[in-house]
Amino acid sequence: MFKDFANVWTPVALSEELTDRAPLGVRVAGTPVVLFRDKDGKASALLDQCPHRGVALSLGKIKNGCVECPFHGWQLNSAGQVCHVPWNPDAKLSTLRGVTIPVRELGGQVWIYTAPNATPPTEPEVHEALLRPGVRISGSRIEWKSHWTRVMENMLDWPHLPFVHRGTIGKAMVARSAGGRMDVAWEDRPWGAHTYIQIDGKREPGSLDFRWPNQMNLHIPIPGKLMIMLVACVPIDNERTTMLLTMARDFMTSRMFDWFFNRSNARIAAEDQAIVESSFPIEIPPPGEEKSVRTDGPTLMFRKRYFAELRRPQDETRRAPSGGPLLPVVGSA
Repeated sequence: MFKDFANVWTPVALSEELTDRAPLGVRVAGTPVVLFRDKDGKASALLDQCPHRGVALSLGKIKNGCVECPFHGWQLNSAGQVCHVPWNPDAKLSTLRGVTIPVRELGGQVWIYTAPNATPPTEPEVHEALLRPGVRISGSRIEWKSHWTRVMENMLDWPHLPFVHRGTIGKAMVARSAGGRMDVAWEDRPWGAHTYIQIDGKREPGSLDFRWPNQMNLHIPIPGKLMIMLVACVPIDNERTTMLLTMARDFMTSRMFDWFFNRSNARIAAEDQAIVESSFPIEIPPPGEEKSVRTDGPTLMFRKRYFAELRRPQDETRRAPSGGPLLPVVGSA
């Protein structure tokens, strides 16, 4: 399960998508997962497969905080325990279980840890701003026909902004793109890296956080206000990716304004979509198999870590990349 995406935390849905009325099915790296709220309103996750005949639990209902299979009415609680089997009052319920998936609700998002029946060694990492009172978090999910690694690299790529986004977030760079020099800074963090750029020696406003393995936080500079565009690139399978597009803001916090921010995010994503979906091969190759230049530093760092920690055969020892600096620093020759 969770092929080439195992043992990591990832957001998979918005908190407001998860209700106590119906289960929510998602697919992550080829593995079906059902999300639901238990009788106390707590987020729960199971393998979306009834232990009886393999039917998708997400097609069923929520009853008394349990997910009910649509086929024979078996009910499973948040611990995966079967708590009711119709027509069989003598069923040994203690021997009947589904498969649990670790789940957390944090920063307006529902997260899963991609390992069945596991005790995660860490907790999800989110920007502290998402936990502040008065911050509105809204968003949407869209599907791209691309491997998640291509989508993630696009999220980390600074140089494409004046070409793909010349009318939106890259507009200010267009005039300088012909002859200017861009330097990309990469500052390691326990959760990934903080990046920003200089053009012709002058630091540009805004910055970008990479949160391992599949998240980007774009800090949009607005004086006196908070606005962060959050993107999670969640693999559906080898050829499709769910982009969870979320905006965190401390102004215009009424729900009535969500459509405006969601539409803005969707417009920017649409500018990227056709370009990224045209990439060949569909999955990123090892770093040496495509031509790269100095400003590709962040994407090369992502590639090295992806092949070292996720893409390598599961029976090999997992290790982070080691050795000398992988990226130029700002102002380097």
